[in-house]
Amino acid sequence: MELIAKTFMGLEPVLAKELIELGANDVQIGRRMVSFTGDKEMMYRANFQLHTAIRILKPICHFKAKSADDMYEEVKKIDWSQYILKGKTFSVDSVVYSEEFRNSRFVTYKVKDAIVDQFREKTGERPNISVANPDIRLNIHVAEDNATLSLDSSGESLHRRGYRQESVEAPLNEVLAAGMILMTGWKGDTDFIDPMCGSGTLLIEAALIAHNMSPGIFRKGYAFEKWPDFDADLFDMIYNDDSKEREFTHHIYGYDIDMKAVGKARLNVRAAGFANEITIEAADFKDFTKPAEKAIIITNPPYGERISTPNLLATYKMIGEKLKHQFTGNDAWILSYREECFEQIGLKPSIKIPVFNGSLECEFRKYSMFEGKMKEFRQEGGIVKTEEEKKAMAEKHRFKKNRDFKKRLEEEEENEGQDIRSFRFLSLERANEKEEREAARKERAKKFFDHDHDSHFNGDRRFDKKDKKFGQGDKRFSKDGGRYGKDGNRFGKDGGRFGKEGGRFNDKKKRGNKDFGNKRRFDDDED
Repeated sequence: MELIAKTFMGLEPVLAKELIELGANDVQIGRRMVSFTGDKEMMYRANFQLHTAIRILKPICHFKAKSADDMYEEVKKIDWSQYILKGKTFSVDSVVYSEEFRNSRFVTYKVKDAIVDQFREKTGERPNISVANPDIRLNIHVAEDNATLSLDSSGESLHRRGYRQESVEAPLNEVLAAGMILMTGWKGDTDFIDPMCGSGTLLIEAALIAHNMSPGIFRKGYAFEKWPDFDADLFDMIYNDDSKEREFTHHIYGYDIDMKAVGKARLNVRAAGFANEITIEAADFKDFTKPAEKAIIITNPPYGERISTPNLLATYKMIGEKLKHQFTGNDAWILSYREECFEQIGLKPSIKIPVFNGSLECEFRKYSMFEGKMKEFRQEGGIVKTEEEKKAMAEKHRFKKNRDFKKRLEEEEENEGQDIRSFRFLSLERANEKEEREAARKERAKKFFDHDHDSHFNGDRRFDKKDKKFGQGDKRFSKDGGRYGKDGNRFGKDGGRFGKEGGRFNDKKKRGNKDFGNKRRFDDDED
């Protein structure tokens, strides 16, 4: 049957390689997806064993839809009784790139209406819709007038492995972390080091890859387990098959300057069952010394978007110095976003691979650390760039050649003491231009307020005392009820989006389940 594996931009070649190794047929790379064919066992294995897939879809049909009526009629043609049994619930997710269908929610409603109307006409009853925990998940993808309606076999995104108990701010996505490791070609043949490990995602994904363990062993379930044709014996056979797992004779090390991050990483490592393979300590990268054994560094330093440091550029300069003097004879891979940061490393990368970290178009760069000059290294038979890495470099042309990096502020002291809300990269010229614009604005305002406004506005002046736009009575940023005010505001103390009580990220409603064991299926009776 036809199947589709969804992934992040930049990871498609890695996912395709995983599928080929898994035994999938007709593997074709697309945009943020890889299509393939296989039987039911292949679909189960893809969900359970792939490291770089975020969702596995099973297409039901492809059709043309030039209008809302077309969409409704085409969906209604499908015999939904074979997919949604009596008493079962369903939900629909939409992904839309179309001039005709600009609202994905509208497409969702049309698909739901067609399914519900078919059941009502045939049986007099309608199936219920459940957004939180449906029995059947559907996915509709619309590109202009081409529509693909699929069954979602995964359910919750596959990046949610199940081992994460705690996380730091802006944690690295598990699928991206696994993709980064697989890009390097590392499979446990050396020690592994992440000197800025955060909550330990790279470390745990490295352990899974080193042992060749399936990342699905921690999950509680998949959407296909609720399908009418679910084969429990087949899935149990796949789940309990550890014949391809391997021993890992090296070690994984994680370090972080933040003691809270170290505590969270250790908790996650224990939940994943890798406490013997992974060692995590509180340490600053600036104190890094050359490891005794051959190793690889893969790390994701802050890059001034969601997380920053008091002096970001100095941090990257320090990274370059440590790699140059303390990591010779090994390879280091660094994911970052700003060209300014890479420049501060001061080393020439042997490969640059564009990948997306969320919405940020980043680069994953390899630094081969050897003594002497590159020319001499090559003459002695040293390999700077493998054939696979050259192919990966070719993938760069799918991205923008000139990304919109912000310019560096030459006076670095302006960055010191800044947090993420105020950290900026501005050239000195732009800073001066901003000052000039601000001075001109103040001059215009002074001239305006020097005039007799009563004569200009005839008693109903623009900034009168009773109802002025930024006045005390009803100002936009008022003390009570204002957008950024003290009470009821967007970022307020009580009830705010990031508030102390009831907020989106408050202490009382943390997500996650701490009842995770090591390599169990997590039956309802064995949480």
